[in-house]
Amino acid sequence: MTDAADTADNAELSAPGGTDVSLASQLLTLQRIDTEADQLVVRRKRLPERDDLATRTSQMTTWEKRRTQLVQRLGELTAVIESAEAANAELTTDRERLEAQMKTVIAPREAEALMHEIETIDGKRDELDDEELAALEEQAALDDDLTAHLGTEESLRAALRSSDEALARVCDDIDAELAGLADQRVAALEPLDSSVASHYDAVRSSAGVAVAELKGHRCEGCHLDLSAAEVDTAKEEAAESGFTDCPQCGRMLIV
Repeated sequence: MTDAADTADNAELSAPGGTDVSLASQLLTLQRIDTEADQLVVRRKRLPERDDLATRTSQMTTWEKRRTQLVQRLGELTAVIESAEAANAELTTDRERLEAQMKTVIAPREAEALMHEIETIDGKRDELDDEELAALEEQAALDDDLTAHLGTEESLRAALRSSDEALARVCDDIDAELAGLADQRVAALEPLDSSVASHYDAVRSSAGVAVAELKGHRCEGCHLDLSAAEVDTAKEEAAESGFTDCPQCGRMLIV
């Protein structure tokens, strides 16, 4: 039984292409690792949690912008009210002065002029009263709006925090997977000859996927058919080195 097993093992090692199959397996393993890592990187960029966070962030930005607008407008209205009150106080003082003068004048023309000034002041006071009243009414409405607006803050911030935490959790899981694949990649590269590893990296840099299998006459990397002569050449080269280069796309072709 031992002799039979040893014979089988030796046959596997000495069979044509035996060593090449091992190299082919190593290259395919390396490509699988890199493909999984690439897919994870793409997935990390396109996570639905990232879109949800962007939506929540936009909602929060819109909320903060509206709060700023409300507070700013309320400040403007306060300034309008205070200005109207100050101007009205000055006009009241002027009116009282003119009324005092009215008690001392005798000439009709002078009295008429004073009455005209008083009427002008009264008109300005009415305008200021209307302006102040409008500002007070708008201020009251905006105070209600601001109170209602502030009431939604906590729920929005809680939703934003939740989205941020959800994204962080998923990203941490993916990063852990990527770290594991990075370790696998180091192990997969270790048995490869440096020239093969360099060739792999060069092809991967240009084509994205460095290794492809030949299925029938078709390269599974570029999905183009090789001619019968190209297939024969590919098989000969792969028998010697473990792989060949696809004449169509330049990928490392496993036959």
